[in-house]
Amino acid sequence: MLKKAIIILLISFSAMAAYAQTADEVYNQYLDFNLARLQGETDKALTLGQDIIPNADKLKDNVRNNFYYSIGNLFENDGQSVKAIEYYEKVAAAVPNYYVVQRALGYQYLKQVDDLDAKINATQSDINENKRLTDLYTAAVKKALPYLEKAQACDPNDDTLALIKTLYKKTKNPQGLATLNTRLSALSKNCIDLLDDK
Repeated sequence: MLKKAIIILLISFSAMAAYAQTADEVYNQYLDFNLARLQGETDKALTLGQDIIPNADKLKDNVRNNFYYSIGNLFENDGQSVKAIEYYEKVAAAVPNYYVVQRALGYQYLKQVDDLDAKINATQSDINENKRLTDLYTAAVKKALPYLEKAQACDPNDDTLALIKTLYKKTKNPQGLATLNTRLSALSKNCIDLLDDK
């Protein structure tokens, strides 16, 4: 009985050791992922990226941030906004001055704003539902605005600025609109436009 238990344990440990990937193996997978992505092999890159996700913690911080941004971008282009947001948020938390991911997050959250706006217009006759949707709309706008503002501060764009102003007006927030230039000035410091993966 003891022999069987020891043999089962040894087999289990061997299987786990064989399955566990080393940091070098994960990094090599990352290199393959990048190559596929750069060669335009989107489906292959997405598959390779999904294989890396469970072991992404074995990548160095800079490499992991670059990977998370890239896989988020692949998910976004594949129409998987929820997954894109998940990985973009990881990058934004780790590198808050990287305005490219801030812009991506702002526009991903803006999709929710647009969906809610259409629903609000369709429920004008139902006061309770209209109020509920308006509250959700305001919350979604509040989620999108900080990301859009950081992107605007670091990489000014007339369309983004007009959008930000429109969102403040639609949510009846004159205070936010009045202090926008001050916030943009403060946010324009320490902008990062490229992630280092070395």
